[in-house]
Order: sequence, then C-alpha cells, then structure tokens
Amino acid sequence: MEEKIIKLPFYLKLACVLFSLIALSYIMIVGKEILSPLIFSCIFSILLLPLASFFERKLKFPRAVAAIVAVILFLTVIISVLYVLGNQLSDLINDWPQFQKQLTVSINSIQDWITNTFHINARKQLDFIHGLTTKMLDSGTAIATTTLLSLSSTLLFFVFTFIYTFFFLLYRRLIKRFFIRVFREENATLVHDIIEQVQFMIRQYIIGIFFQLTIVSIVVCLAFWILGIKYAILLGLITGIFNIVPYLGIFTALVISTLITFATSGALGTVMIVAIIIVAMHLVDSNILLPLIVGSKVKINALITVLGVVVGELIWGIPGMFLSIPIIAVIKIIFERVDSFNAWAIILGDEEKEDV
Repeated sequence: MEEKIIKLPFYLKLACVLFSLIALSYIMIVGKEILSPLIFSCIFSILLLPLASFFERKLKFPRAVAAIVAVILFLTVIISVLYVLGNQLSDLINDWPQFQKQLTVSINSIQDWITNTFHINARKQLDFIHGLTTKMLDSGTAIATTTLLSLSSTLLFFVFTFIYTFFFLLYRRLIKRFFIRVFREENATLVHDIIEQVQFMIRQYIIGIFFQLTIVSIVVCLAFWILGIKYAILLGLITGIFNIVPYLGIFTALVISTLITFATSGALGTVMIVAIIIVAMHLVDSNILLPLIVGSKVKINALITVLGVVVGELIWGIPGMFLSIPIIAVIKIIFERVDSFNAWAIILGDEEKEDV
C-alpha cells in the first residue's frame, strides 16, 4: 500500500518552521546550563576519540581507563595554557601602580581637552567623576557577589564538561547505536554516514583552529617581542585565543591589546604599531590561514557566520560564540544529506555552483 503524501500550503509550512525555531530557541535558553557543557563535551570527545581508541587498541587499556587517560591529557594541555596566561596576568597586576599613574596622566589630558573644547571647567568634571565613583562603590558588594558566583559557575561548567566528555567516550558505541536505531531501518546508512561526516568535520575543524591559534599567537608574540612591546607573550596569546571567534574576536583582542599597551607605555606611536600588527595579522589570517587551514573543513558564508556568532552570544553568552560555528557546520551537513532540507544547506554554504 502506497503512502499518501500530504502537501501543506506555504503559510502552514512557514508557521511550522517559525514555531519550531521559537520552541528550539526557548529550550536552548532554558537549558543553557545543561546543553552548553554537553555540546562542549561532545566536541571534546570527538577530538579525543582517536587518542582513546589508540590506548584501547595499541596499549590494550580498558575503555574506561583509556577515556580517563585521554581526558586527563587534554586537561593537562588546557591547564598548561591557563598557567602561562596566569603568570602573565600576575606580572600585569604587579604593574598596577604604573597603570594608575598613566591613567591619571590620561585623565588630566582629557580634562584639559574637554575644558578647551567644550568650556566645561575641571570642577564640574571632577564632580561628575566623583558621582560615578560613588555609585560604583555603593554597588561594590553586589559586583563582588556576582563575580564570586560567576567564578563558581565557571568552575562547575568545566567540571561537568570533562565529566560528560569521559562518559561520551565511554558510551560512544551505545550512543551511535541509539542514533541509528531511532530512525527507520532504511535510513540507517544515511544516519551512519552523517555521524561519520560530523565526527570527521568536527575533528578536522578543531585541529585546524588549534593550528590557526598557534600560528597567530607565535607570529604576534614574535612581532611584539622584536619591537620591545611589554607583555608580548600575553598580548600574543590574547590575540590568538580571541581570534577563534570570527570577526568579533579580533576586535576585542585589538581593544584589549591597545589598552594594555597604552597603560604600560603611554606612547600613542606604540599603540598604533600594536593596532597595525593585529589588523595586519587578521588580514593575513582571514585571507590566507583561515581558508587554507580551516576553510576546507567548514564552508559557511560570512553572513551566516556573523549571525551565528551574534545569536550564539545572545543565547549562551561567550560559550555560544565559540560553539556557533561547529553547530552551524553540523546542521549544514545534516541539511545536505536530507532532501527536504537541501535549500537550507544552500543558504548556509559559501559555494556558488551556478549563477542566479
């Protein structure tokens, strides 16, 4: 008996799509504390899967032991990077008196410029600044409490992320069988193909991002070190790490680096050099490194990339900015292999196979 295909009017299809998007966004916002570490751990487990498989097959480790060792090694790498950043930040904190001095000089210069340009005397400016300072001090307790809660939530986020990573590695075959069985038998080959493609894409994308981050950090560190800019290592690491976030990350790194350089040197010429180096590195990265290292793994057009980063930040904050590109890439892979979603795959991609 042939199945009867029901064709819905366009407005009903549009209503279903909008309702699905709204429901999905609501679930993502409400379930942020659960879904965010789950997706991070899923990506990490895909990255660590070859290492865990090596321990199982070559070294004959039990699966649980192989998963634990892989997670511990990965955690060691992350802690090493954070240790280097912590040392650099501690040196930066030691220079706080110099920051205060430079800030005082800058404020005096700005006051003189405001007085000469807008004819507002220094007394009124000081009263305005004093009012702002009083408000900030009044809310000091609330800020300290918020900061403490933020640090504790971040710690819990990392703890659960690595716990979930271990369980994903441990039960990976069970999860794979679940995804294959949950769909019809005739779709088993398609589901298996999608799972394999997603794993390959995520693994290659993360490795490409790591190489991109390393190259950008080393080049910026060397450039700043040769020019004698203080905190060259810290600024290089900041530029490389923030460069992971497309478009918006390099702007954030530019602001942070120029502010630190201005606070430590006070020379506008040095600040301009720092800005030029970061912008030049971004141009080289976006036009050469990114297409060469990462572009072949994830082909998403710039419009969708920016929208994904913005929406990710609105829904999940900073974690959403990092997760937006892998999630969109996974969605694109699924859409490319499901006939009814091919049109959505076209709008996500960047290949122009035919003229419109």
